Amino acid sequence: MLSIATWNINSVRLRMPIVERFLTESAPDILCLQEIKCQEHQFPYDAFKALGYEHFAVHGQKGYHGVATVGKVPFEEFSRHDWQDNGEARHVGVQLSDPAHQGVVLENVYVPAGGDIPDREQNAKFGQKLDFLERMTRWAEKIEHPTMIMGDFNIAPLESDVWNHKQLLKVVSHTPLEVETLQGFMDAHNWVDVGREFIKDPERYFSWWSYRSRDWKVNDRGRRLDHMWASPELAKKATGHSVHEYARDWEKPSDHVPLITEFDL
Repeated sequence: MLSIATWNINSVRLRMPIVERFLTESAPDILCLQEIKCQEHQFPYDAFKALGYEHFAVHGQKGYHGVATVGKVPFEEFSRHDWQDNGEARHVGVQLSDPAHQGVVLENVYVPAGGDIPDREQNAKFGQKLDFLERMTRWAEKIEHPTMIMGDFNIAPLESDVWNHKQLLKVVSHTPLEVETLQGFMDAHNWVDVGREFIKDPERYFSWWSYRSRDWKVNDRGRRLDHMWASPELAKKATGHSVHEYARDWEKPSDHVPLITEFDL
């Protein structure tokens, strides 16, 4: 068995207390973090080691972005892709190296949010997001290993992935163009959306609630921005998937919550 978690933590140093709580209570074998907001030498390695997480692949950046994969099982850093094409730290890949799981690749990605205006001409950030996804798509066409890609995709593709489909059609993260572009990425490797294998559409499935919402539970204006996708053969070995919404209520929370997928490998 192998359990893998993903979480946009929105500053790992600021939110280390809730990371420690999550790892103590849920104890995934591997945790992929996005938006760590620190350089590699500033990452809180000792705090993770104290909890039994002794393997690391950290791609950091000063103050912004950044991704990190930590594990109780051994892995080797496998890749760092600059899909943003500007040097931002938004991806790190690892390959599991223990005999039980050898060869499996885990790709940890933080897709750009894309700004507020869903128009490439008026908003350069939106164009960068689409280009990022296009570069990921070209990469996915050439994958040769059993792979899982997870993280903050910043797109909620299904109607049941958002609190109000009609109201969000022109809001970045749920526009038809973004959904179509993400589908192109999915088709490039025949990815399986593991979360939706267990939480079937049209069941509500959110992973993010804005800090602007006064009471996130009452309003429940969420979106599913975080995803865990797997190569077809690897996806067949998934045995469970869970969304840890309660973490949105912890002290000084991230606006995202953790997801966990379990595999029988």
